[in-house]
Amino acid sequence: MYHHVKKLMYTVEVGDPDPRFGAMLLEQFGGANGELAAAMQYSIQGLNCDDPKRKDLLMDIGTEELSHLEVIGALARAHLKPLKEKGEAAEQDPLIAVVGGGGVSLNNSQGNPWTADYLKISGQLEVDLRSNIAAESRAKITYERLISHTDDPGTIDALRFLMTREITHMKAFGAALESMDKGPLEIGELSVDDEWVNKYFNDSTGSGEEGEDATGPWNTGDDWEVVENPAFKGLR
Repeated sequence: MYHHVKKLMYTVEVGDPDPRFGAMLLEQFGGANGELAAAMQYSIQGLNCDDPKRKDLLMDIGTEELSHLEVIGALARAHLKPLKEKGEAAEQDPLIAVVGGGGVSLNNSQGNPWTADYLKISGQLEVDLRSNIAAESRAKITYERLISHTDDPGTIDALRFLMTREITHMKAFGAALESMDKGPLEIGELSVDDEWVNKYFNDSTGSGEEGEDATGPWNTGDDWEVVENPAFKGLR
């Protein structure tokens, strides 16, 4: 059961509306890394989850994301308000002004409609939690970039709140994943093939005439066996 309280989770105050920035904000309203996508992803994962404790986590955060959708929608609507009027402001974005009446709609910043293709739902809890951590990471970076495109103090305050909550959710999803007693490479139920799991295929050349390769913990150490691409034999 959902219950709507007619009060924003975070107060939105826009001093100087900027329709161009309002269109950018729609990326977090109806875009791939936006709040609606997060709300739907976590809530549907929650509906599929058989673990009652982690189901509660997913539903809690999924519901909070709907509150974030309301915040970003109010913020975008305030910036898009000049598009409701005739004249030069409306000409900045005819799609929003004419089709949307100067308000928000479930489209991204380019006018493309929201799609369920944005959602990552596997039905495997450890996979879904990792997808959620990645989703929060992308959203955090999107908010950082949005903040860099506005000078309005009230807008920045609201975006910083939303940006910070992405890290809070990452923390919660990460803790839930760690508490499952699965190793970082333990996905699903079937064991992997030991013959292949530690082989690193060196399939690209680096810089220099002979294609010098980079090394690091991803391809060196006792666990790794480097397998050279046969095509490189003439270069070495």
